[in-house]
Amino acid sequence: MKALLISISIGALVSAASLAPAQQSPAATETVTIGGKTITVKYSSPRVRGREGQLFGKDGRIGKDPTYPIWRAGANAATALHTDATLEIDGLTVPSGDYTLFVNLADPNQWELIINKQTKQWGLKYDQTQDLGRVKMTMSKPPAPIENLKYTLADAGGNKGKLTLEWETQIASVPFTVK
Repeated sequence: MKALLISISIGALVSAASLAPAQQSPAATETVTIGGKTITVKYSSPRVRGREGQLFGKDGRIGKDPTYPIWRAGANAATALHTDATLEIDGLTVPSGDYTLFVNLADPNQWELIINKQTKQWGLKYDQTQDLGRVKMTMSKPPAPIENLKYTLADAGGNKGKLTLEWETQIASVPFTVK
């Protein structure tokens, strides 16, 4: 009798888990190793979910966040950057360690990547006094809308790399050098 109850309970748990809805903004990690040093971005990846043309801008979905025009550049907890090496990002020196990434969307055609020293906070908690610095991002448009927010860290050869953020109708990138 006990064995029967256990198998029914386990079966019920498996059935309930398979019916659970998929996370709207699942956790994601992007990592690259350049010159033996690891750089990692941890973030939650929101989906467009039929909101094409409704995300960016003052009246868009992100424009309703309390920190607008500063965006957490992801969902849920703040987007985290960890680097084992000192990075040079467009003239900004980023010592090895842990940081939070935000993006300034004030100019929709010229985003700024913000490297912030405050870590492990919820994404809508932004403290400008903790900014290590800001760098301009190179903007482009994808050939088709991008459903899932995605970060890419690419090895560009030698000690160079590139951080790219893609979502909906925007691609923003910034090159970096591993010191």
